[in-house]
Order: sequence, then structure tokens, then C-alpha cells
Amino acid sequence: MKAMILAAGQGKRMLPLTQTTPKPLLRAGGRSLIEWHILRLQSAGVTDIVINHHHLGEQIEAALGDGSDYAVQLRYSPEAERLETAGGIIRALPMLGDDSFIIVNGDVWTDFDFAALAPLAPDNALAHLVLAPNTAHHPDGDFGLTDAGRVSMDVVPRLTYSGVSVLHKDLFAGYHEQFLALGPLLQDAIKRGLVTGQRHDGDWQDIGTPEKLATLDARLRAE
Repeated sequence: MKAMILAAGQGKRMLPLTQTTPKPLLRAGGRSLIEWHILRLQSAGVTDIVINHHHLGEQIEAALGDGSDYAVQLRYSPEAERLETAGGIIRALPMLGDDSFIIVNGDVWTDFDFAALAPLAPDNALAHLVLAPNTAHHPDGDFGLTDAGRVSMDVVPRLTYSGVSVLHKDLFAGYHEQFLALGPLLQDAIKRGLVTGQRHDGDWQDIGTPEKLATLDARLRAE
């Protein structure tokens, strides 16, 4: 499968660090957050990666280049005006192929093994979400997971969407490029029983503050 790393956020929660550096290029453990994703994708055999960007996006392209330093092919989808998650994916669809693809939020850190993900059959699922245990800043979670591996709005306890998923292009059928969040599309597909999921109990962190970044950096350097 191909993959897309979502890197177009403005990083307001990470100010003042993101005044001069896009959030995905902030460093922890000697690498930028986005480099960790690229390396984990490459180790799972995913070598065709699209990155969208908006805020200070030219820095992302300058830092990562064509991907040859990481043994991958990187392509870019710049957004002069931010399109939100679904809107950014829709713009990049021509680069993502005709089937399903991996999506990774550029502002998280995880040890999740991307090799555990598989392509989707659209008559069975339009999305597959990796869910993580809830954190202190998001105690109520987002979605439940049934024993059959289906994502539900009704099952409790809920888990937190990790920002890692497999999406099928048909999830976006009927939508055009616009400012559009991914959440409503996922919720509609969930209600139709077309979203599967899995739980990840390993390391997953939403790097939402400078303090969290510093904590992660110290831990990775110690390891």
C-alpha cells in the first residue's frame, strides 16, 4: 500500500516552537517526528509516501527531499489554503492509487508496526482504525470496538483514535476538494457498519505540547 502523512496542521498548541518550525519537523530522540513515521513505514515495506503540508511547508520539503535518504519515494501535496484532514486527503487522492492507503497523523509518535495493516475490500470496510487506550487529556475516547472487530459509536468503553488508519478511496466518493474534516465521514461509515478496527496497547503519544515533546525526547535519548 501507499501511505499519506498528514502534516498540514498549524501546530498552535506547540507555540512558540512552531512559530519558525512546522510541527512535524520538531525533533525527539535525534529525529523529527515525521522522520520516525517514514522510517517505520519503510521498515514495513511501505515506500511510496505522500505528505501534505501548509504551515511552513517548504521547510518539510527541504528537510526530507525526495525520500532517497530513507529508501522511500516522497511526494508532496502543498495546500495554499488549509483543507483539513479529509479535504487534504481528497486533494492527494490522484497520488494514492485506486484502492486503499495508510494514513498517519504527522503529530503523533508511536511504535505501532505498520506491517500489521492490510488493504481494504470496500464491500466489507471503507476504513480501518487503530485505536489506543485513552489518555488523561482525552479520557472519554472516540469510538468503541466490538468483539467482531467493528468500530461502533455505541460500544463502551471507548478508545481513542490514534491517527493511524487504512482508508479506501470510496470513503470520499461524492466529495470534492474543500475544507472538510475526516470525522463526519468516518462517523457516517461507522453507522453503516463499514469501519473495522484494532486496538494498539503499545506506545502511542499525541505530542500536543512542548512539555510532551521534551519528555519524549528525554526518554528516547535515554533509550
